[in-house]
Amino acid sequence: MRYHKTIELRNGQKCCLRNGTENDGQAVLDNFNLTHSQTDYLCTYPDENNFDAAQESRFLKEKSESENEIELIAVVGGIVAGMAGIKAAGKQYKVRHRAELGISIAQRFWGLGIGRALTEACIESARAAGYSQLELAVVAENLRAVSLYKKLGFIEYGRNPRGFRSRISGFQELIYMRLEL
Repeated sequence: MRYHKTIELRNGQKCCLRNGTENDGQAVLDNFNLTHSQTDYLCTYPDENNFDAAQESRFLKEKSESENEIELIAVVGGIVAGMAGIKAAGKQYKVRHRAELGISIAQRFWGLGIGRALTEACIESARAAGYSQLELAVVAENLRAVSLYKKLGFIEYGRNPRGFRSRISGFQELIYMRLEL
């Protein structure tokens, strides 16, 4: 799947939303490690990442060549500010109508509209890939993210009060949300 769009952020800067490519491996790896150290709302900690830059490059190449999955990056002033992607829930008939969304934004770029733009790009990409349902899990305390997803049409379909076990705050409740496409 291919995606490329330039948007204007709330601060007037331009942001390019595009597929991560093989050449972006190190920058994406650096962004992953940064974003996962800046918030306790993501699924992993930086020390749990077992990818190196070469592996990240191969992952991005695979995603850019996929017909039904995508890994997008948001580039602001030559810096990878955020990432988002969709992956298939599975290849089996019973679940191949579903895709899962994941997203992360570097803290210095929070509040500029990148999260909304990347989420909308993932929704558009999921529709183009033929999915009929896009799903995500969000930490209940992450009120800004929950609000954004609701504004974009996601609905809550369940909760897990012990979905994440944080090194900082103990158990975190996860809200499961879905969007019919």
